[in-house]
Amino acid sequence: MGIPRSDEAGPRLVSRSVRASVPSLRAALDAMPAPRTFWTAPDEATVVAGGAAATLSADGRDRFAAIKEGIGRVLRSGDVHAGTEAACPRLFGGFAFHDEGTDDDTWAGFPGARFVLPRVQVTDTDRGTWLTVNAAGPDAAPEAVEDRLDAERDRFEALDDPDPTPPPEIVSRTRTTPREAWCDSVDAAVSRIHAGDLRKVVLAQALEVTLDRPLSVPDVLARLGETYPDCYRFLVEPTADASADRPAFFGATPERLVSRHGRTVTTDALAGTTGRGDTPAEDDWLAEELLGDEKNLHEHELVAETIREQLAPFASSISAGQRRVRRLATVQHLFTPITATLDSDTHVLDLVEALHPTPAVGGLPPERALATIRETEPFDRGWYAAPVGWIDAAGNGTFAVAIRSALARGAETTLFAGVGVVADSDPDREWDEVQLKYRPILDELERA
Repeated sequence: MGIPRSDEAGPRLVSRSVRASVPSLRAALDAMPAPRTFWTAPDEATVVAGGAAATLSADGRDRFAAIKEGIGRVLRSGDVHAGTEAACPRLFGGFAFHDEGTDDDTWAGFPGARFVLPRVQVTDTDRGTWLTVNAAGPDAAPEAVEDRLDAERDRFEALDDPDPTPPPEIVSRTRTTPREAWCDSVDAAVSRIHAGDLRKVVLAQALEVTLDRPLSVPDVLARLGETYPDCYRFLVEPTADASADRPAFFGATPERLVSRHGRTVTTDALAGTTGRGDTPAEDDWLAEELLGDEKNLHEHELVAETIREQLAPFASSISAGQRRVRRLATVQHLFTPITATLDSDTHVLDLVEALHPTPAVGGLPPERALATIRETEPFDRGWYAAPVGWIDAAGNGTFAVAIRSALARGAETTLFAGVGVVADSDPDREWDEVQLKYRPILDELERA
């Protein structure tokens, strides 16, 4: 059973916020103590944070419930003064893709679940920028928090805005899955689908990239914000290690798993992919082809149908918007927004547990698809394609699906990408789609 482990004892929480001026969020992230956190989402505040006033971690099948219980203890009661809801105490973190977590050295430091209440946080909203200092535990004192808040405001407002660091050069690339092995895996999955053992399975690849110097994650996140402003950008550092080799999981994902605010729940079905055209006319042609493509429509409807079924036990009503094409810098996806009204005060983590993994990153039937993934993929997914996001004291929160993501350790960066395999999947087309999905991160590593 996953039992939450807390680095801070006791239930006391003290939080103070003040308006502040920082030269840039890039500068703020660079100046944050480890472990650093970054989160931005469409129609939400951007949060840059560092340090840990409290840390919760859990492993195993019960990790969702364990983290929910732990967060309840940390945020249950407190002395909180915040000028805006977005600056109120929140815990940020995520989960491993598989219930059994990971024992691969690549993911060292990333347990089955980990969430942090930041010690220092900068929150950028449409009403201004706020600086927050949090403390948790029996020794948390308002006077000490207020003194630190004054000191941190002076420190952040005195920061210089650093010049962007030029991207490092790529020295080598190593694929964990050779093309021949990939084609065999897709053919085997298609055979199982035709035999009725599976309806869909999402198979992924990993690309290991060696750079000529350690990666500057703040610079990469800033560049991703320029290219993918409407995506969910995130950074999770699992340890307080401040060295250049500290692990950092980051990405710019287009896929929301779920948002919960009060009794309103929003989520997305995002499945079915094509590329971008060289001209607006070619773009439109590819989009129209995607909207009429039987394979992609089938894959998309499997995802949308399953999300509705997974939400049904919690909802008094569910509605789906019109299916359309969502365009990103390198790909286009079929997209259907889904909204539900909860019939009771369901915690966001109950919804996360019910929805993860969606068929967009796992498959159907879920258990057989997950077993196929474990048997087939020659690498550990770790936190790739798993939920990352935030939670507040009221059980609200937003979680994205951690695709279009990478794990950096100094000069080594591992990129991840996957595709949905259905009855009429072609191995070569699926290979090409994976390469398209590497581009969001790879382009930023290669940008001169």
